[in-house]
Amino acid sequence: MSEVSTGVGGTVARMEQRLTALEPELVEIYDESGEHIGHAGAREGGGHYQLLIVSKRFEDLGKVARHRLIYQALADMMQTEIHALAITALTPLELSEVFPR
Repeated sequence: MSEVSTGVGGTVARMEQRLTALEPELVEIYDESGEHIGHAGAREGGGHYQLLIVSKRFEDLGKVARHRLIYQALADMMQTEIHALAITALTPLELSEVFPR
C-alpha cells in the first residue's frame, strides 16, 4: 500500500488505519484543511481531506456503495476529526485505465 500523508497530527494516520479494513492497494490522503480556515467545521476542529483509494473490494459496486464502505470505516471520525471528505474510490482495473503504464 502506498500512502501520501500531509495531515497534521494523527488524523491522517487514523484514517489510513481504519481504511485498511477495505484491503486497499493504494491510499493517498491529502489534508486541505489549511485552505478552509474560517469554515464552521475548521473552527470546530474538523479537517478537510481528499482521499484516493484503490481496492478490489470495490469491484461490482457503484459509487454510492463504495462511498458507504468508506464512510463506515471512518464512521467514528466523521463530523469530529473529519468535516469534509472528497472521495475517489477505484478498482485496480479502473486505476490502470485512468493511468496506463
